[in-house]
Amino acid sequence: MCGFCDARLSRRGLLAGLTAVSLAGCSENAATGRRQLVVVSDSQLAEMADASWAQIVAQVPPIRDPNVQARLARIGRPLALAANRPDLKWSFTVLESPELNAFVLPNGRVGFFKGLLDLARSDDEVGSVLGHEIGHILARHPAERVSHQLAAQAGVTLAQLVVSSGDNAQYAEEVGAVLGLGTHFGVILPYARRHELEADRIGVDLMRKAGMDPAAAVTFWERMAQAARSQDRPPEVLSTHPADGRRIEELKAAVANG
Repeated sequence: MCGFCDARLSRRGLLAGLTAVSLAGCSENAATGRRQLVVVSDSQLAEMADASWAQIVAQVPPIRDPNVQARLARIGRPLALAANRPDLKWSFTVLESPELNAFVLPNGRVGFFKGLLDLARSDDEVGSVLGHEIGHILARHPAERVSHQLAAQAGVTLAQLVVSSGDNAQYAEEVGAVLGLGTHFGVILPYARRHELEADRIGVDLMRKAGMDPAAAVTFWERMAQAARSQDRPPEVLSTHPADGRRIEELKAAVANG
């Protein structure tokens, strides 16, 4: 009986903790206009990002051609100014990889793979990608994603505690697995797709402020969609990215509404 009481108190404590975290971590983001659950600070993520960057460039080194690096820095500079985040030391680096990819870390470091640079046909098209990556930071997407993962893990743990203290304790592990999958496909992936579309819209706005042609974002992603057709990609519901057609249509709307 005492063991049950302790378990019940633990469950109450976890539930109270989750509620407190949700209330304390919810705030409205000016870039997206919506409320977010964020329970980790940008500074915490930035510290981790420094170590991540060192690991990345150890595996995929920067291109040695200074002209290539200077071009990306020149394109990124007005976008960084438009972002109005002087607390971040933005940097833009071309990495020696044929991949059609780019990424941003919470410390303001943007990695741009050479394959993607070769695909772009103008500085404005390159700028559309850089604006998108900067948009992720303005929208606090890294912090929100980590917070969702932490909250999901806590929720699964709480559910397993509830089950393990009852008559169906032998199914606690299975319940955790099912809830984990449900959270992944029902929360984590939909938010990841939402993040991509939000970053697109913010990127278009940054391009305008930087004096670039936002229509270049549409032409670039149309070319990206053509390049991706040869790849075996999962359906949208199983992906972290929205379907190409949906993404292009929303980009067109963002450009038209400017």
